[in-house]
Amino acid sequence: MKEDSAIFDRTAPTPRQRHPSILFREGAGMMDENELAAAKRHFVTYKSRMTATGGELVIGRYSVLPYYKELENDLSSVGAVLINSYKQHRYVADLQNYADDLDDLTPKTWSWREFPFLPDMPLVIKGETNSKKDLWDTHMFAPTKEDAVAVYQRLMADSLISRQEIYVREYVPLKKIGVGFHQQPITVEFRFFVLYGKVVSSGFYWSNHLGDIGEVPSPSMVPQEFLETAISRVKDNVNFFVMDVALTESGRWIVVELNDGQMSGLSENDPNTLYSNMKSLMFKPSL
Repeated sequence: MKEDSAIFDRTAPTPRQRHPSILFREGAGMMDENELAAAKRHFVTYKSRMTATGGELVIGRYSVLPYYKELENDLSSVGAVLINSYKQHRYVADLQNYADDLDDLTPKTWSWREFPFLPDMPLVIKGETNSKKDLWDTHMFAPTKEDAVAVYQRLMADSLISRQEIYVREYVPLKKIGVGFHQQPITVEFRFFVLYGKVVSSGFYWSNHLGDIGEVPSPSMVPQEFLETAISRVKDNVNFFVMDVALTESGRWIVVELNDGQMSGLSENDPNTLYSNMKSLMFKPSL
């Protein structure tokens, strides 16, 4: 593997314990040319896990699923590690884990097994990791419990979500700035990439609807105190994650969900800002 002098020169700033690299996967919905160019500007990048060497800290950009544990084991066999361990990945891959830790900062969440005991109210139904938000009015939002049963049945026909734990969430109306297909609310919502408890990039969440909303809200709207409080409740459980934050109709900020930073799309985050800040945080001056 060709070594990037900015990464491997021992007279340059040295990393936290290991030198970082990016194992990426290209394709639709994955790493596009702009993001790949930004990643290459700041990190050693490669497409094959067989390229990894001992001592590397691997950021598996769009490349860790579906066989996360297998990838972790393969990298471990050559002395490399993923930025998030399998345990850390599972923490953000299962909604209930972090919903409990975020507590009042995110909508109330119940397992489908608890559904019969809930009062009749508007609900949101989703898988532990994935949702069908693009089919909002048929596969995610339920105005009543009766509707929720119908939504659940439709999700059971989905090959991906039907294999996941199904969760029911309190429906909290968010500040709308537009409406998409299937009555999907386009909201004041932002995606924050967080590494080692620090925000390294932020951007408007709804990148597919920029032409529909006029002025794009700025993530600077989100109070710093809210971000710090939310991050403090989960940062010890995962190294690299995204946190989606939205404004409610009542004017309160909430965390919509978390996800593994390795598998999360950019939304309107600038890739050069993301990778530049990640590199700065992953390196420290030589002692």
